[in-house]
Amino acid sequence: MSLMQIDPAAHPAVRGPSAAKAWLRALEMTAPIAERPARVLPNVVQDLAERFGDAPALLSERECWTYRELAERSNRYARWALEQGVGQGDVVSLLMPNRPEYLAIWLGITHIGGVVSLLNTNLTGPSLAHCINIVAPRHVIVAAELVDALAAALPHLTHASTIWCHGAGNHRRIDREIEEYAGETLAEAERRRLSVEDRALYIYTSGTTGLPKAAIVDHYRLMTWSHWFAGMMDTRPSDRMYNCLPMYHSIGGVVATGAVLVNGGSVVIREKFSARQFWDDISRWDCTLFQYIGELCRYLVHAEPHPREAEHRIRLCCGNGLRGDVWNDFKTRFRIPQILEFYAATEGNVSLFNVEGRPGAIGRIPAFLAHRFPAALLKLDAEQSEPVRNSRGFCIRCGPNEAGEAIGKIRRDRSDLGGRFEGYVGQEETEKKILRDVFAKGDAWFRTGDLMRKDEQGFFYFVDRVGDTFRWKGENVATSEVAEAITAFPGVMEANVYGVSIPETEGRAGMAALVLGQELDLKTFRTHLAGRLPSYARPLFLRIKREMAVTVTFKQTKNDLIREGYDPAVVRDVMYFDDPARQAFVPLDTALYDRIQSGQIRL
Repeated sequence: MSLMQIDPAAHPAVRGPSAAKAWLRALEMTAPIAERPARVLPNVVQDLAERFGDAPALLSERECWTYRELAERSNRYARWALEQGVGQGDVVSLLMPNRPEYLAIWLGITHIGGVVSLLNTNLTGPSLAHCINIVAPRHVIVAAELVDALAAALPHLTHASTIWCHGAGNHRRIDREIEEYAGETLAEAERRRLSVEDRALYIYTSGTTGLPKAAIVDHYRLMTWSHWFAGMMDTRPSDRMYNCLPMYHSIGGVVATGAVLVNGGSVVIREKFSARQFWDDISRWDCTLFQYIGELCRYLVHAEPHPREAEHRIRLCCGNGLRGDVWNDFKTRFRIPQILEFYAATEGNVSLFNVEGRPGAIGRIPAFLAHRFPAALLKLDAEQSEPVRNSRGFCIRCGPNEAGEAIGKIRRDRSDLGGRFEGYVGQEETEKKILRDVFAKGDAWFRTGDLMRKDEQGFFYFVDRVGDTFRWKGENVATSEVAEAITAFPGVMEANVYGVSIPETEGRAGMAALVLGQELDLKTFRTHLAGRLPSYARPLFLRIKREMAVTVTFKQTKNDLIREGYDPAVVRDVMYFDDPARQAFVPLDTALYDRIQSGQIRL
């Protein structure tokens, strides 16, 4: 059935003409990708430079580039990579805050077949070193302001990489080096044979266990993300996207930029989100689109009224994690015409879109696309975090409004690029995310690690993370990594890390139950954590226990700890709270607990 043969009236799952049009636009924009496998995103940017020339493409406080300037800048980086002998599949790691230069760097390097690993700018020391080690880059490009973070990781690197500094530093200056290269379109002799099946980026994800993993992102995903979201948002040359999400993630780095650029619009790039300056930025840059995560929307709703908060041209906000209880306040107070909530994972094959704007829902799959995007919810054993199987050994689907783990079918046909799961660097980590013999012998499905429920109308709702991972400040936190950092501190014998819910916040905050061998120096301990973990991964609460509860197989149990939380009326153990105002762990008593519960302490 061709795209134009789809009749929305024949499919009640498509609610209303605007929803039908959004799905059709997305399908139409992505259909040519498989038909033209040699056309990759860097090629698209070169074509856009021919079409839109001096129209604004990327805007920021640091630099503002037209389409032509973006293409020229990326061509300089492509020639730099060729000069350095970067071959097809060779890795270059990038550690840099948000700015237009960020996009130009990876567009240029991937244009000649290199693979760019996008390093999390919050990491330092062993955690950062781990992310570099698992991809074994030939080169590392670091922004001047992050040289110290990289320096703390250098003693832990397991192989040699050439370090390049963008800005002043003790390493070779790549920002000066690329000025020696021409910016015009690459000649035929300079180009490499590329396909949408080739690797382009490594984007790090916590997954469900352990240290960050490097998810494989091929050129097909880059093309699909950019063009699919362009169709869903109906982007146009008059649009201007406000992007303050980190560019080392797929949403801030690819979706928010690519979806607007492919249709001739422009993107405002801000280094970090600021609730205080948000509406001034939206007004000053005259933005029409905003890429969000739910936590940012909550911050804005709880902020003091701003004189410009309803004086803007925003026509649509696109993102994920917007809670139902924040949705209506956000939409009404700030006069947002449309919210496009979606669900997706960098490495996954499950995608959901709430085109209809149902508050709290993360999306749905129209009936006419169910065959193309097969997804299911499985009954899960809460203690084991494993699917429940029937007498025949197969998994059991959830009923309406029953919470279960979301999975996506992995297609056997290698020509079906959209149904593939490329996984991670390292086959062992990839295999952990694959569930086999699910509904039939030999089938394979991708495990999202997310609990969801689906209502009678087919709308999906996020419930929680499965197992040992929780989400805080828009980031996934792997408890094993946090526990490892904690137990590296002298005197900490055991650490059991988990997430606890706090009223009026998104996700779950970190809490750690500790067994000590000696008195804990809280000040030194806090400094130790700051040197090993990003801010969002550090535990907000500590609970000191005499011994840790374990199973018969000596595995730590979390359920009771999670249920008891941090309430002094329930927990008899000594507890501490990492007070953001005092920048110190302080005793957690009933008075402090009440202040946290009532929202008097901003988190």
